[in-house]
Amino acid sequence: MSRNNKRGYLGFTVVALIALFFTTGCSTPKDVSYFQDISSEVIALPSVGELKIKPNDKLSITVKTMDPNLSALFNLIVMTDRIGDNTTLNTGNGNLRSSAVTAAGISKYTVSPEGNIDFPVLGEIHVAGMTRSELQGFIKGELMGRDLAKDPVVTVEFVNMGVSILGEVARPGMYDLNQDRINIIEAISMAGDLTLQGKRETIKVLREQDGEIKTYNMDLTNLKELTQSPVYYLEQGDIVYVEPNDMKKRQTTTNGNNVYTTGFWISVASLLTSITTTVGVFVLR
Repeated sequence: MSRNNKRGYLGFTVVALIALFFTTGCSTPKDVSYFQDISSEVIALPSVGELKIKPNDKLSITVKTMDPNLSALFNLIVMTDRIGDNTTLNTGNGNLRSSAVTAAGISKYTVSPEGNIDFPVLGEIHVAGMTRSELQGFIKGELMGRDLAKDPVVTVEFVNMGVSILGEVARPGMYDLNQDRINIIEAISMAGDLTLQGKRETIKVLREQDGEIKTYNMDLTNLKELTQSPVYYLEQGDIVYVEPNDMKKRQTTTNGNNVYTTGFWISVASLLTSITTTVGVFVLR
């Protein structure tokens, strides 16, 4: 083989090695589209009601009547104007209770581990397992049934309750649940959607149930399967984790370098130089 032919062969070999490196190490990710099974078929959603109150939830409960003095009897009266302090509150039945005050100036009830709250005048109420609307109706019924108030307006809201969204999303963090029902798609939208490096086929949802943490896998590429998951509708305290796909894993090396860092390209250049030298010595012999 002539020297020119050997040099041509060497150049071809180096180019082939470089091409092989990039096609295997930086391949385009697959399955980045959502709902790949969508067709004209109508997909039925699971029958799920409102969120239910759980132990350790925080609730805002207000009662309004035509008489402001009567309303004050059933509402926790804040005894300080400093937001965020622990304050002494008049419960309306001669007892005092320490409670935290929200930024809106509304005192919140923390549901006990047994699932109870201590409501002014009515006393202890077991609220765990109720929805907001059920608790509203219960308190209203008790007030009217005991002739304590005539046609009161009762409002129950969840306070500081949310889900955690972690991993390959645009804005990971804790997100408040400001509605009675929210699904996994809406939650991911709040976090700014998945990144291109997020694995769509195995979204993990961690949920505490009966003293255990249960993990569910969800596939965003299959809408029919997704909507039938028991965690399609999220609950307070759920953790959503989006795994990195294989391309993202390949981009990160053991020393922390990836295809976007200078150190990575220095390593690549050093490797290719060694390959070129080794192949050149072998070919030109």
